[in-house]
Amino acid sequence: MQTVLFTLGLVLFLLGLLTGFAVPNLKNPRMALSSHLEAVLNGMFLVLIGLLWPHIHLPNAWAVTAVVLIVYAAYANWIASLLAAAWGAGRRFAPIATGNHEASAAKEAIVNFLLVSLSVAIVVGVGIVIAGL
Repeated sequence: MQTVLFTLGLVLFLLGLLTGFAVPNLKNPRMALSSHLEAVLNGMFLVLIGLLWPHIHLPNAWAVTAVVLIVYAAYANWIASLLAAAWGAGRRFAPIATGNHEASAAKEAIVNFLLVSLSVAIVVGVGIVIAGL
């Protein structure tokens, strides 16, 4: 599991670096900067969880659940903010970064779903990890 966390963390970190190149070219550069930062920071968080992994003692099903939830949250955070940047969406849950941009109802719903679901996933996933320490 440690290697999986390291690999997925470094891949997300790389995606964050690459997202940084796209910042000025997206519809909402401020949200694109958020996407860049989310990917870089969440990539480092996955590596950090990987470093902690030898100290986490959980039954296999709980360990897998925690990793799936945390990885989902990390990648969903990046993709939600990247889609919001490309579409000009995110008005409901990220009004400061969204500014005056607003996308179609369907695009806003996709971004909203990702933001809400990742929020629940990261809280539950980190809670499981804390319980296993």
